[in-house]
Amino acid sequence: MGDLNRRQMLKTIGLAAGAAVIGETASATDSAPKTGDGFVYSLNMSTIRGHSLGFVKELEVAAKAGFASVEIWIDTLQTYLKGGGSVTEAKKIIDGLGLKIEDAIGFAPWLVDDEAARKKGLEQLQQEMEMLAKIGCHRIAAPPAGITKGPVLDLDVVTERYLTILKMGEQTGVMPQLEMWGGSQNLKHISQVLYVAAQTGNANARVLLDVFHIFKGGSSVESLDYVGHHALDIFHVNDYPAGINPEVISEPDRIYCGDGVAPLKQILQKVKNVERPLVISFEVFNKSYYAQDALTVAKTALAKMKAVAS
Repeated sequence: MGDLNRRQMLKTIGLAAGAAVIGETASATDSAPKTGDGFVYSLNMSTIRGHSLGFVKELEVAAKAGFASVEIWIDTLQTYLKGGGSVTEAKKIIDGLGLKIEDAIGFAPWLVDDEAARKKGLEQLQQEMEMLAKIGCHRIAAPPAGITKGPVLDLDVVTERYLTILKMGEQTGVMPQLEMWGGSQNLKHISQVLYVAAQTGNANARVLLDVFHIFKGGSSVESLDYVGHHALDIFHVNDYPAGINPEVISEPDRIYCGDGVAPLKQILQKVKNVERPLVISFEVFNKSYYAQDALTVAKTALAKMKAVAS
């Protein structure tokens, strides 16, 4: 052990745990273009959501800004379909722009404690997974929507419910990413989502972490040393300003990478994977950005992501 420093030892523990339970499986990022720095750069459409561009124009802005990967919002896609669009046409547009839909953001209440509500949530999630599969999206976020204010669930109960949607994901080809929300009473810490993912014993279990939520929920950045590369396909990046306590910081406070005080370089050093590039997706809800030109915002986001990741 004398040849291992503390960080190496922690990473060894984390990777061993991940390999034993979560496993190294083929994922959508296996075929992602290698960027040379261990990352694939993605735009979460939350960043330009306030511009109200609509599904197609959001994709066009992302592509024009230089992104090859994006995260879409399910409600925006559904609005497009209700307005006369089709999944077939959506797939053609996506392919024509040279984009890859890495993930979709949705809020189906799959975890809630009310049995009837959870059943409806599972039906909603099933429909969303089937829709996403048709446009070539193979992941969907699975946050603790609907149960952020409690009651606090036993993690073994959460594990059972996550395993249920993992099996749905295996059937549809759209895998749920267990998302940590720092402001929630459930799944607010890295340790909690990691426990659930590992406890499923399912090789397809994945966790979705976020720079903002790590700070908001009070998780230590050092906790990332326990998260093996197997558990991460996507990582949300952003920054936050100085002088705001975790208890009061809110979603609109998110800012461009490098413009705040988040230890981004340290975080990215811990999670990067040069063998299977990690998708880092820029996610903010900044009202001042919504007042600016959408293309300028997207271009700035990409440039600042690359600057902190280099």
